[in-house]
Parts: sequence; C-alpha cells; structure tokens
Amino acid sequence: MTDKQNEQRKTAIALSYNEKLADAPIVKAKGKGFIAEKIIAAAKEHQVPIQEDPTLVELLGKLNINERIPEELYQAVAEVFAFIYRTDKEAKNTGR
Repeated sequence: MTDKQNEQRKTAIALSYNEKLADAPIVKAKGKGFIAEKIIAAAKEHQVPIQEDPTLVELLGKLNINERIPEELYQAVAEVFAFIYRTDKEAKNTGR
C-alpha cells in the first residue's frame, strides 16, 4: 500500500467519560481501516453519535487505549461531547 492510499484509510477513535471514575474522558478504542470500520459500525449499532474531525482524530490517535485525554485537548473533546448531548436530546424530542 502506498503512503497516499494509507492516508485515505479511515481512522476512528472511541471516547468514554464517567465523571465518577475519571476526571477526563479516556480513549476506549482506536483503529484504522477495518478496525475503524468496526468501531464506526458498533457506534451506529448502539446509536452513538459520530462526529468527524480529522485533526482531533489525529491528535487522539497518539494516545493509548485507556489513556486519559491531555488537558490541552479538553476544549476540543468538550465540543464533541456537547455535539453528542445535542444529538441525543434531538433524538429524544423527535422520538427516535
């Protein structure tokens, strides 16, 4: 596979946040290509909203699984969680 083809492979990062267990969200899963497709499929299957942000995915991809996100990414990740909250609220209001 060439570098250009490799750059076009899907990448996915799954985050989790439980304020009782950690003071910041953690990386629960990450992968490229087939693994990314499985992560995305699992999210869709469980009605977890998906937000595409290639820059954030690149930064989060440098973290290990079960690693807390660094403080410098709090704002960007907070925006993702706000998106999820809004999406969930809209889905409940429309009866989905």
